[in-house]
Amino acid sequence: MFSMTLMSLIIITLSTVVMMLATILSKKNYSDREKSSPFECGFDPMSSSRLPFSLKFFLITIIFLIFDVEIALILPMILIMNYSNLLMWTTTSIVFILILLLGLYHEWNQGMLDWSN
Repeated sequence: MFSMTLMSLIIITLSTVVMMLATILSKKNYSDREKSSPFECGFDPMSSSRLPFSLKFFLITIIFLIFDVEIALILPMILIMNYSNLLMWTTTSIVFILILLLGLYHEWNQGMLDWSN
């Protein structure tokens, strides 16, 4: 018991010392305008390097990610069908697919699927 407490104390002390050293050594002493600006062939940038992006593309990415995860959840349901109670499997599948369809209907109502704009 004593050795475990001693080992924990040593690990916590060592971790704290390493974090303090990393914090102290990582600080920059000076800020150079040329080094902090974006690089364009050695010249000053002609325009802003931070271009605005379309929120529509971000929403499409999020929708794709959500449906990709949903497919990853649906595929194992097919394999489980033979090993589970058919009534329980059917109700779980129907509830899951209804939740997906309600989410799709909500996105359609909000106009997130209208990509022509």
